[in-house]
Amino acid sequence: MKARRFLFVVILPFIFSAGFPSSSLAFGAFLYSIPRSRGETDSRALTVVGSERNHTIQPNETLLDIARKFGLGFWELKALYRRLDPWIPPEGLKLTIPAMWVLPKTRREGIVINVPEMRLYLFLKSIHLVKTYPVGIGVLDGRTPLGTFHIIGKVENPTWYIPPSLHKKYRRRSVPPGPENPLGNRWISLSHNRYGIHGTDFPWGVGRLVSHGCIRLYPEHITNLYPLVRVGMPVEIIYEPIKFGFRGTRIYIEAHEDIYRYIPNFLRYGFAKLKEEKLDKRVDLKKFTVALVERTGIPIDITKQNGENEFADKPGLLSRRELIGKP
Repeated sequence: MKARRFLFVVILPFIFSAGFPSSSLAFGAFLYSIPRSRGETDSRALTVVGSERNHTIQPNETLLDIARKFGLGFWELKALYRRLDPWIPPEGLKLTIPAMWVLPKTRREGIVINVPEMRLYLFLKSIHLVKTYPVGIGVLDGRTPLGTFHIIGKVENPTWYIPPSLHKKYRRRSVPPGPENPLGNRWISLSHNRYGIHGTDFPWGVGRLVSHGCIRLYPEHITNLYPLVRVGMPVEIIYEPIKFGFRGTRIYIEAHEDIYRYIPNFLRYGFAKLKEEKLDKRVDLKKFTVALVERTGIPIDITKQNGENEFADKPGLLSRRELIGKP
């Protein structure tokens, strides 16, 4: 009864609130439906959420500005347009905005953070809704920890108590609440040492490796997420650069860079996952291989026989292959 009251009194009003920029897709909630069984066709399956958007670059607009406007992290846009200068992209250029995601394959309950895609998912399992936000994660020397945790506390306008290892760098032991606090104005504690989910005083770090292991959100996103979570809620932090999703009988792959360099052979890993999911007979292997090589981070339709790629190049747009510039 308490959980249901929390859902209808606290969560639902914030999901559909209108007090935030309408262009930010992260404030919306998406319906989803899990396939009945692995490897079988299910016309009701829906684990690919969102939709592509279009945007024309405006004067003095950077890729960082565009990413934030559409609720994306920096790398989500840069991975698709690798040859564009992120600071001075050509004015008037039409971009496809990759606001579309394959849901990670987990128990889909509470918060799920997929490190390679630098994205957080909040699953409202009882009503089959999911919200998603881009995040900044730990640098290579301070990697975000993986595992299953839970929320142990929430603080508004937190003080940052600097870890002893950083006292010399910052020349102090704490930073009070305010605009210079790296935690922003919201802190969500995890059951793992001093790690947490929080805001930031440096929004351009979202979608990058910037922290000492914590999870950073845009200021407007942490404000939106904060009321939706509760103490005791489960949190899974996973490392899955390859995800498979479904829209009815259509099969999608979403491939990301192995940012922490955990996978010795990415192609071998991808084909092993394909077989594990019992999808190897149902996909176009050429499209699948291209997706593994390009790793654009966008869902690609790889359904065998007449499968159409929803992100195929369109008239009037620069070729995606031209802009990717995969080294």
